[in-house]
Amino acid sequence: MLNNQADKKLLLQDILKGVSRSFYLTLRVLPETVREPIGLAYLLARAADTLADTTVLPGDQRLAQLQQFKVFVAQPDAAGDCVEIQAALQGRLQNQDEQRLLALLPQLFALFAMQTGQNQALIRQVVATLTDGMVFDLNCFPAEESGEVKALQVQAELDRYTYLVAGCVGEFWTQVSMAHVAALSHWDSNRLTELGVCFGQGLQMTNILRDLPRDLRIGRCYLPQAWLDQHQLSIEQLLHKSNSELARPLLQQGIDLALQQFEAAQNYVLAIPRHCLRLRLAALWPLMIGLGTLAKLSGSHHWLDVDATIKVDRHWVYKMILKSLFMVASNTLLRGWIKAEASKCLALD
Repeated sequence: MLNNQADKKLLLQDILKGVSRSFYLTLRVLPETVREPIGLAYLLARAADTLADTTVLPGDQRLAQLQQFKVFVAQPDAAGDCVEIQAALQGRLQNQDEQRLLALLPQLFALFAMQTGQNQALIRQVVATLTDGMVFDLNCFPAEESGEVKALQVQAELDRYTYLVAGCVGEFWTQVSMAHVAALSHWDSNRLTELGVCFGQGLQMTNILRDLPRDLRIGRCYLPQAWLDQHQLSIEQLLHKSNSELARPLLQQGIDLALQQFEAAQNYVLAIPRHCLRLRLAALWPLMIGLGTLAKLSGSHHWLDVDATIKVDRHWVYKMILKSLFMVASNTLLRGWIKAEASKCLALD
């Protein structure tokens, strides 16, 4: 049970900071009215993701744990006793922040049960959808230890996957913001929800490109086989870092798709009223980090090297945050900044 405010603070500050990395910065800048439901949804999804990704349990047991987790999400009042889930991984996770999160599952579900009916419904929907994405992973791809690798077949599958694991978050973010920020009452819900979905998909597409070498080694190729065929590439070729330049057209196709989705993200950011500075910053920062990551990928000659770390560094992030404080209230400045960052990702003629 959730005993006191100390437990709430432990979950939404200490634990959240430990398991969320860069997202914690975004969460802290959000208006207070939306910070709790979004933070709570993140923690629930992170707990499910821990169950899905751990290699200490075989795939069938992870699927069973995820199904039980979905039951608790549907009925949080019945989730006070999470002994089975906790016992399956107690003392077996290398990440101690994830271990602490699972140890606090009863308190997490108690906090969920205390939310308003509207918040509960929105959180339940997004966490259930995200969990479906994790189940998709476990059902679609071979076991990590099998040595096999499978690709999605067509872009429609990729689009569906990126919706399940990220696009739905843009949908949720929009609905929560509209429910709690009066200044958004004029928003066209359907249009902004669609933009939010594309925003989330762009962020996930960026993750897919960045993580491709590591994903291949656990049996997963999210770039569709139709794309590989188009560029006369095989999964086997993608497993060799020496083929990074050979695979550059494939990388550029992925970058181009992400940039299209980030156009929607720009429109999303600019649709937020300029006086809602916190809400704007919380949407702007992930967009700029996504564009910065795409630029790093575009300029890398080692895309397929599993040992290469292709990401923006902490100094870049802090510099971007500082710059954003001077630009966030100007649509003209933001358009110019976003256009300049996007241009770094385009293929040279």
